[in-house]
Amino acid sequence: MKKIYVPKGQILQRKGDLNSKLYQVESGLLRSYAISDKGKEHIYMFAPEDWIIADSVAPDEPCDLYIDAIEPSVVWQEEKKQHLEHDVPKLIKRINVLQNRVILLMCASALERYEDFLATYPEIVQRVPQKMIASYLGITPEALSTVRRKRS
Repeated sequence: MKKIYVPKGQILQRKGDLNSKLYQVESGLLRSYAISDKGKEHIYMFAPEDWIIADSVAPDEPCDLYIDAIEPSVVWQEEKKQHLEHDVPKLIKRINVLQNRVILLMCASALERYEDFLATYPEIVQRVPQKMIASYLGITPEALSTVRRKRS
């Protein structure tokens, strides 16, 4: 495992990279996302302190996601194969969060998805631009404003 310092905006992984790395955030904030054919970003996951983030493809396959730093960050970089052998609880947490996210995107209202975001990531709400939260929820920034007004 190797400690690295990542400036805000630095891309750690690009779609298509043959990247067998996984990142555990010590401080700061990372995100993973895809970019559609029309150039629109779709945020898949945030990774605040003590979370792990990686592409789910096998270590020797091209990545599907981009990973970058939303804030200046300190992360531990590790080969996926090594990590899979010894940190099962964090991987289970990550899988649980992602499974719940997919179910919410299929079944829940925008308000329910926003409330789940607040419960999942309470420490980053003020650290992430509203357009990124909207992207994560699969709604427009305007719809997010409406959801936030309804909630208050």
